[in-house]
Amino acid sequence: MTKKAIIVGASGLIGSNLLDILLAQPEYSEVLSISRKKVKSTNTKLTQLIADFDCLEQFTDAVNGDVLFCCLGTTKKQTPNLTEYIKVDHDYPLELARIALKNGVLQYHLVSAIGASSKSSNFYTRVKGDTEKDIKKIGLKSLHIYEPSVLIGRRKKPRLVEQMAVCLMTLIGPLLFGRLKKYRAIRAGDVARAMFKQSLKNKKGVFIYTSDKIKQQA
Repeated sequence: MTKKAIIVGASGLIGSNLLDILLAQPEYSEVLSISRKKVKSTNTKLTQLIADFDCLEQFTDAVNGDVLFCCLGTTKKQTPNLTEYIKVDHDYPLELARIALKNGVLQYHLVSAIGASSKSSNFYTRVKGDTEKDIKKIGLKSLHIYEPSVLIGRRKKPRLVEQMAVCLMTLIGPLLFGRLKKYRAIRAGDVARAMFKQSLKNKKGVFIYTSDKIKQQA
């Protein structure tokens, strides 16, 4: 049987890779993209919903399908206002998870980040950790959390700091072994492929994949 996917954040680095995969693979016959602006695609499998994420409850009925992929995320540079930052990285994914549970969506796949912890002293990883913790409490039957390290890929708007981080992590990556392997840089396409492949499995429970595990699944 073919599936219907819901993807949120299809314009981002991981989201755009995942959207291409979902549209190309026969396992998914329908793909609903929920975003603030349209993505460029003429694929007949794709339906686009332009939504105000501050009013997600108005679009509850539309969030219907087999699998929801949440690829939302921002940076301090993009969203310097901390209240708005928390909305994008925490509040919206949490509300989407609640709607998914209510509508009987079978799987929820969340893009988080390496080091995510509600106890972290770093604001970015602490917000990611809070998001993971709060979504776990909702009671989704199948929750998959991806914690990639530095992402390799071509962004629409290159970020200097991330470009420097990619160069550094690419250089030292071969030196990271054992428990340190999860800090190796990873291609956004590998994350997207792992998300797609895991969505084809009927696994129940909470699953967390760091970069080394993501690489194995891709």
